[in-house]
Amino acid sequence: MSNRITTINPATEAEVATYDRMTDDQVTEAIEACHAAFETWKLVSLEDRAEKIKAFGQVLRDNKEDFAELMTREVGKLIGDGRDEIDLCAAICDFTAANGPKELADEEREIPGGTGVITYAPVGVIYGIQPWNFPCYQVVRYAVANLMAGNGILLKHAELCTGSGLYLRDLFEKAGLPKNLFTTLLIDHDQSDKVIANDHVRGVTLTGSDSAGRVVAGEAAKVLKKTVLELGSNDAYVVLDDADLDLAVESCVQGRLYNAGQTCVAAKRFIVTEANYDAFVERFTEHMKAMEPGDPTDSSTKLGPMASIQLRDDLAKQVEDSVAKGARVLCGGEVPDRKGAYYPATVLVDVAPGQPAYDDELFGPVASVIKAGDDEDAMRIANDSRYGLGGGIFSKNEKRARELASRHFDTGMVCINTYNLAIPNMPFGGVKNSGYGREHGGFGMKEFVNAKSLYMA
Repeated sequence: MSNRITTINPATEAEVATYDRMTDDQVTEAIEACHAAFETWKLVSLEDRAEKIKAFGQVLRDNKEDFAELMTREVGKLIGDGRDEIDLCAAICDFTAANGPKELADEEREIPGGTGVITYAPVGVIYGIQPWNFPCYQVVRYAVANLMAGNGILLKHAELCTGSGLYLRDLFEKAGLPKNLFTTLLIDHDQSDKVIANDHVRGVTLTGSDSAGRVVAGEAAKVLKKTVLELGSNDAYVVLDDADLDLAVESCVQGRLYNAGQTCVAAKRFIVTEANYDAFVERFTEHMKAMEPGDPTDSSTKLGPMASIQLRDDLAKQVEDSVAKGARVLCGGEVPDRKGAYYPATVLVDVAPGQPAYDDELFGPVASVIKAGDDEDAMRIANDSRYGLGGGIFSKNEKRARELASRHFDTGMVCINTYNLAIPNMPFGGVKNSGYGREHGGFGMKEFVNAKSLYMA
């Protein structure tokens, strides 16, 4: 592997920047410096930590345009989506600053002969391995929660957005957090395993594929370190017999194409009952066909490039394999003859088990539409997946939809008559091969703390 990292603009295929990887000695020094910063930070009061996190949220807002433009250059994100991403991250900072001191405050309980105290002590340096699809958000959602808890942060960002990882480091320091408390590592996979094994590292969090999750969880298990994993998914959006079809079509198009379909919690499988199938497919395909790929720096563009040529080609292969096994393309489905990592909005029907479009995660603007016999059959198909991150239900009977979502949908999150990406005060995470642990909603602040019991006589 090269000792240099070069980032490429996926819309133009031009080089963005080149960076040197760190040597093993530099990595060790960086971890030790982060741990030293943690030793001071852990003694800072909850209220003072919250003030720094609130200040970081403001720094994000103050630098929104520059950061959004950087994300567009590195991963092809639509400029408007980049701005929205930073707004979400700033809102996460606001929520964490407002709620962290209360969530992490000592609790008292009655015990025989005295008082029991539960105190949430930080554990040390937390190592995050993060993907490229949301260069700011993926980092902020684990880093801010753990900084609030008093931990130090190491980041191995995806190579595609190396510049974003370094930019975040600079913004944390600009907000007044101690130098080295948030440290970005420019390393390869072999070095990453050594980071996991380092004694100063006390926890590991990964957002990525289920195959990457198995590797990272296995490395952490060897040294008895806790992990939080947010992995892939194949989210099903179910259109029941009594659905509002106009709302369902509009929401499903948004849920499939947001961020060029490169979202773990995107709508990916569309399971439609026989009563609505033909009408849904016709309207949905019309909307998807109208989404022309374009320049991600143009605010009017609705569909930008994928994050790299390799990712685009991998998606195209999944579509080809699905068609070879019986799926049918209603629109899109072919790599365009143009510069850049573009792939058209694509609709597949006749999707069945054994095809990548049914079994696997298609991380790009490709929709798998599946016919169900009735509502019960639709829910069965929705749960017929090794993944369980998110999903959705469209039904005019909200009471029944809530019942189906809470009791029958085997996922960590369910949208009812809408599509949502993430909200700061709601937990985020999945089940089955989509991982374990939760972020947001106060839950992430307690994933890597020592819930310490004090027995006061």
